[in-house]
Amino acid sequence: MSIEITNLTHHFGADPVLRDISLSVADGEIVALLGPSGSGKTTLLRIIAGLTPHTRGQLYISGEEVSHLPAGERRAGFVFQHYALFRHMTVFDNIAFGLTVLPRKDRPSKKVIHEKVTALLEKMQLPHLAQRYPAQLSGGQQQRVALARALAAEPRILLLDEPFGALDTQVRIELRRWLRQLHQSLRFTAVFVTHDQDEALEVADRVVVMHNGQIEQIAAPDTLQENTENRFVTEFLGQVNTLNGVITDSGILQIAGVNQPVSFTAAPGKVSVFVRPWALTLSAVFSPGCFAAQVCSVRSYGHYRKAMVTTAAAGHEMTVILPQDAPEVISGESVWLTAQSVRVFRGEDELMWHMTINPVT
Repeated sequence: MSIEITNLTHHFGADPVLRDISLSVADGEIVALLGPSGSGKTTLLRIIAGLTPHTRGQLYISGEEVSHLPAGERRAGFVFQHYALFRHMTVFDNIAFGLTVLPRKDRPSKKVIHEKVTALLEKMQLPHLAQRYPAQLSGGQQQRVALARALAAEPRILLLDEPFGALDTQVRIELRRWLRQLHQSLRFTAVFVTHDQDEALEVADRVVVMHNGQIEQIAAPDTLQENTENRFVTEFLGQVNTLNGVITDSGILQIAGVNQPVSFTAAPGKVSVFVRPWALTLSAVFSPGCFAAQVCSVRSYGHYRKAMVTTAAAGHEMTVILPQDAPEVISGESVWLTAQSVRVFRGEDELMWHMTINPVT
């Protein structure tokens, strides 16, 4: 079941919370709403569910305009961060609840309900817990029950608000892998809210990055991090180092004495140059395009090492991610720093350039 949102705006009083949101979710797709607190993610999810009315704009589910429909008529399953299970009901009865309260004309027989719940318990890997109560379950088990309950009524869409936010790190990692596998099996249409970048990138087919009530970028996980469209997304997604640069009158990008001709027409002036930690290399040998740097610290993290360095190109410490087989560096050592690829911005939003460094000396 598809979702289509067109020019959706929402205000709390006079304050705009969502600004001209347009988004399409294809049938069988799982989409993550990713952004910092206050970006409008949960508000958008609640509007889709019918729990919060929007100020203006259109909202379609499976081609039907549903803005006028109450939540109960939208057939949207909703999974909350804190489970919201009925404490006095067993796991089996929690999952069956949504089916047992349907209007009589829509309600399945007891036999069909039993078969559906039993099948869901198997899917959720919970058949041995059917007669337990929520208080007897772990947090991860409770969230699986909540998801099974939402799926039992065969919703047109599934909406999840920070579904794993209350769980320990290891449990979250296990559950997001499990959710991805479940989605591949059942192919339900889903939208979930998260502030966890790893969660969004691992689970979703596409990621919607939000900030200040607006959509900043929509992209597949495998392209998002290396193809950011503006400064906010570049800084928000993963670690990034910032260098101070300038476009000269002759059209050269200059960073602390390293010159690079640009491949487009750019007005002279100051620019910000962004480079990911894994796009930096350190060497004891000078080569054209290197920056002089000093190693402040080095720590090993299993399959990689993290070095903190200072350089005049940045004016502050920079993070460098090195594979374990890279030449060893030690704290206090003077080295040469090379940026393999960078993104260049003027001001807050304008992406001027994404390039691989081939320095001109």
